Amino acid sequence: MTLRALSLRDLDGASEPHLRSLLEFLHGVGHHFVPPSPATHRRVLQRDPEREARTLRDVFGWSLAFSPDLLPGRLLDVLRRGGLLAEEEGRLRSRVRVASLEGNLFLHSAFPTTEADAVFFGPDTYRFASFLREELAGAPAAGGVLVDIGTGSGAGAVVACDLVRPARAILTDINPAALSLARVNTSQAQCEVELVLGEGLEGVEGSLDVVIANPPFIAGDEGRPYRDGGDLHGARISLDWARAAVDRLAPDGRLLLYTGSAIVNGVDRFRRAVEAMLAPGPFDVGYRELDPDIFGEQLSDPAYADVERIAAVGLTVRRRGNAA
Repeated sequence: MTLRALSLRDLDGASEPHLRSLLEFLHGVGHHFVPPSPATHRRVLQRDPEREARTLRDVFGWSLAFSPDLLPGRLLDVLRRGGLLAEEEGRLRSRVRVASLEGNLFLHSAFPTTEADAVFFGPDTYRFASFLREELAGAPAAGGVLVDIGTGSGAGAVVACDLVRPARAILTDINPAALSLARVNTSQAQCEVELVLGEGLEGVEGSLDVVIANPPFIAGDEGRPYRDGGDLHGARISLDWARAAVDRLAPDGRLLLYTGSAIVNGVDRFRRAVEAMLAPGPFDVGYRELDPDIFGEQLSDPAYADVERIAAVGLTVRRRGNAA
């Protein structure tokens, strides 16, 4: 059975109580699923293309089609009333998956994530969470304003809020479906947030104490906002978000940005561009490779014809406290 992409555009405020009920049910039964990369997910499913779901992990992890009698009646009713089911060839499929991270569960899009409104959760999410944990360990829980740019599922915000306990946490995204899922995910994690629909820091006012971001960074992938990073081999959005964020940092404020960077002839062009941008400013800058080789399958794309590898990188910027 070939799985088709399922849009989230029908999700709205009326769906959120049902999404909460789904998370509560899965918490109660100890659901655990670590979503792999799309390439790995596809390879696993290709082992048995006609496989149907036999477990909750098959339904809410592997996005497999299932017979209605697989799920408890009350759960099936929740999914139906929330508009969270699609019918395919006489079987049902969930429009959402549920991933586990550090004791919390996060709603995100069903596989395959090829729709324009897809909300992604995968290996980059885990690397981003680990990066935040390392960089914010021991950070003072002194309130202030935290912003998660392009929040997606809200996973980064949940991790960061646990570490810095901000007075306000603001999550932005251009995708209304992402904000719907993030609202439910952060609520279940007991993280109080404000949601802003818009690009980058549009609609966010004032100076900022902590800014986190995991921008899209894939080149040549127009049409899927959660992946398409624009020009500069996919680094354009990462560079634009970094520029916007550092301009808004309060004294001692910090930017933590996780992204992918194309390496061309041994040169990290995103690093070169961001260091040139920040060099004149009152900033302390840190930069490191977190994984030297990710999304290798993208190198077959013409947009990467001169790229030798894509590295996962972490950028940290602190505005010096004596800045005016």
